[in-house]
This record gives sequence, C-alpha cells and structure tokens, in this order.
Amino acid sequence: MIAETVCSAVSAAGLGVAAVTAYRKRFLTAARIAAYALVPLGLVMTGVVGWLADTALSPTAWAGFGVLGVAWALLATTRAVERRRGGTRAERKAARAAGRDAVAPAASAPSLGPATRPAAPPASAPRSTTSGDDFSDIEAILKKHGI
Repeated sequence: MIAETVCSAVSAAGLGVAAVTAYRKRFLTAARIAAYALVPLGLVMTGVVGWLADTALSPTAWAGFGVLGVAWALLATTRAVERRRGGTRAERKAARAAGRDAVAPAASAPSLGPATRPAAPPASAPRSTTSGDDFSDIEAILKKHGI
C-alpha cells in the first residue's frame, strides 16, 4: 500500500514539473518529462509494484535469488577455468590438428627493419609500356618488402 502511494506521489510531482516546463514553452521537454512521470503510475495500475513489494519482503524469494546467484557464480567459474585451460578436450585436439595443417609452415617472419621509400620518378620522365617495366615494378615492390 505504501509503495503504491509513493509511486502515485512521484507521478503527480513529475506531472507538475512537466506542466511548469510546458508553461515555459519547452513542449518537447515537457512531453518527455510527462512520459517519465506516467511510468510509476502505470506500474501501480498493472500491479507490478505490489508484486515487487511482496517479493522484496519474502524470505523465499530472497533464498531463490541466492540460489540463482550461486548458479551464476558456478557457471562463470567453470567458463573461466575452461578458457584458462584452452577449452574442452575435443577443442584442444582440433586445435592441435589445425596447427599441424598450417598453410605455410616454413614461411619466414616478416622483416621488421626500417621501411624505405624508393624515390619517385620525375614527372617528366616518359613511362614505357613494355612488359619488362611491369615486372621491374613488381620486383621493386618485392625487394622493398624483403621477399
């Protein structure tokens, strides 16, 4: 009963603030405040507030929340341990098999040296369209990356 009275008072106060805001010609803000103010009244009218008040004062409900908390803690702990170990046994076996089937197991590590930029050719230099030039550009790019 007290929870319903408090919610009704909060709604009335919120609607009063909305009326003052509308009087100041801030209609969009007033409509938003009115919407928020009507939520507690709607919760009282649907019976949600009474149900929550009964649940908050029920020792059985609190014991149920405790059981749910223990279940959540167990699930979180087992997932953390599973991640730390690297997954289930089948997942570890699949990971080892995938490690053996690497695409390029003998590939070299990338070069970590300082990057150098080749000088840009002068704008007035004529470009040749022969196939030898195309391959020389590709060779320059490969040399730049250390391949």
